[in-house]
Amino acid sequence: MNRMLTAQDDEPPSGSKGNPLKEFRPAGRGFWSDVPEHNWTDWHWQLKHRITSLDQLQQLMPTLTPEEYAGTLLANTKLALAITPYFFNLIDPADENCPIRRQVIPRIEETETASWEMSDPCGEDSHSPVPGLVHRYPDRVLFLVTDRCAAYCRYCTRSRLVSNATGYDFHPQFDQQLDYIRQTPQIRDVLLSGGDPLLFSDAKLEHLLQRLRAIPHVEFIRIGSRIPIFLPQRITPEFCAMLKRFHPLFMSIHSNHPRELTTEVRDALGRLADAGIPLGNQSVLLRHVNDDPEVMKAQVQKLLMCRVRPYYIYQCDLIAGSAHLRSSVRQGLAIMEQLRGHTTGYAVPQYVIDAPGGGGKVPVSPEYVLSRNHDRVLIRNYEGKVFEYPEADDGTPLFPAPRHIAEPELV
Repeated sequence: MNRMLTAQDDEPPSGSKGNPLKEFRPAGRGFWSDVPEHNWTDWHWQLKHRITSLDQLQQLMPTLTPEEYAGTLLANTKLALAITPYFFNLIDPADENCPIRRQVIPRIEETETASWEMSDPCGEDSHSPVPGLVHRYPDRVLFLVTDRCAAYCRYCTRSRLVSNATGYDFHPQFDQQLDYIRQTPQIRDVLLSGGDPLLFSDAKLEHLLQRLRAIPHVEFIRIGSRIPIFLPQRITPEFCAMLKRFHPLFMSIHSNHPRELTTEVRDALGRLADAGIPLGNQSVLLRHVNDDPEVMKAQVQKLLMCRVRPYYIYQCDLIAGSAHLRSSVRQGLAIMEQLRGHTTGYAVPQYVIDAPGGGGKVPVSPEYVLSRNHDRVLIRNYEGKVFEYPEADDGTPLFPAPRHIAEPELV
């Protein structure tokens, strides 16, 4: 058995300007170096050979800590263990706080639930008019298509549902979901998520997209997926050619750390971009993973090099058992201070908290407006310098009452 290879072991820097966090390197083969190339690059092979048990994990990484050992023993009571061989090779077995390791290897802390944590922190179940469909915002819906993922993030907001470790027994009802969309004309935007929609075969996903495209008021479709990060082998030229037929089609990927952006991921994202699919990234702020200004800056800048627009940084949801991974809002604001003005605006995502219980995404940002009245607005810039801007007298009240839009009736 060969020694573990990590991203640090491979090719020389490319376009990093001396910053190792911004280097593009292949993930390497590690323990799978004897696997034929045609198998390694086959996404079905990667799924079939995922690490899913404590025995496999111990064989591949004998440096498991007591917390990881105990957490893995109990993993299937909350959220299953699954890691693709490709993604496993990004783990540094010598570093307990490796940012990749913390995201996918269970820890005993997952069994500890704080009083403010919840099984459904975003209130999705209470906004579901039919099973598998969440209608929280007026003009868009979340369409859950599966409870399976290529690998399982230990902070998963839907850990009650994905992998069925908790016995949630999720079964999407595509006919009911599509009928609700068809009968609700204000819905113009459909987000496919789960689980991960890209685990479907090309034919199955194509059929679902065809059915959505047949609904006249659905203007565009989004897909939320971590497959390009966990399993870039899935993003084949044939798959991209199929997606290209359903424009306007957007994709939100999920990368949390610059080490995840390998040459394989860069090439997969390039194939999607070449197919005309606008790409955005959603990160979750995680303790000892990316709650550091320099790490986050490298992440967002590297995403742009992959032709992906940093879209959101989420404050970690109050999912049960996630306290050990949750960084503070204070630290999130400090990171935003170090992005705004310190790198291109294209690289600056929006920092949001998904309001507990189903309140939706609430933008959170440092205070740049210091004061305002009828005559002027006092603002500060990224350097802390203060400026005055004259306020236009357009006849509107200084603090207009927010206009309430009634939520659609859920049936």
